Amino acid sequence: MQRFTISLDDELAQRFDALIASRGYDNRSEAVRDLIREQLGAQALDAGQAPWCVANVSYVYDHHDRPVTERVLALQHDHHDLVVSSLHTHLDHHHCMETVVLRGASAAVREFAAQLVAVRGVRHGQVHLVPLAQTHQSHRHDKPGQAPHRHFHPMT
Repeated sequence: MQRFTISLDDELAQRFDALIASRGYDNRSEAVRDLIREQLGAQALDAGQAPWCVANVSYVYDHHDRPVTERVLALQHDHHDLVVSSLHTHLDHHHCMETVVLRGASAAVREFAAQLVAVRGVRHGQVHLVPLAQTHQSHRHDKPGQAPHRHFHPMT
């Protein structure tokens, strides 16, 4: 582990301490590490240097608007290879929030997430991408008679 020292003016240090306290950090070091990881991950995604990612896509829509419901469900089925899970939450009599977890090639995940948020009738859509270092391997699970198959496993 490497150590380095930074200098902050008093106001910035106080604001940073308030921020990390509100987020539950025990110390500045872990907060700085997370900020660095976040920025490096975002840079890797922006530069196309993170070939794999996971994403959380959340959006709100009126579930009485049948065409929007049908469009988001059709999109999810069309991209079943990227969809890990989805959660449907009733907010009130008309509005629902859907949260969809995606995993796969960054370009495909980003494109699909943008399509979900852009569906006519979807409101308040947000996408959060997290880069992954992953390997793409053929292997067997411990099931007799199962053929080798390919899928992704995070590298540690």
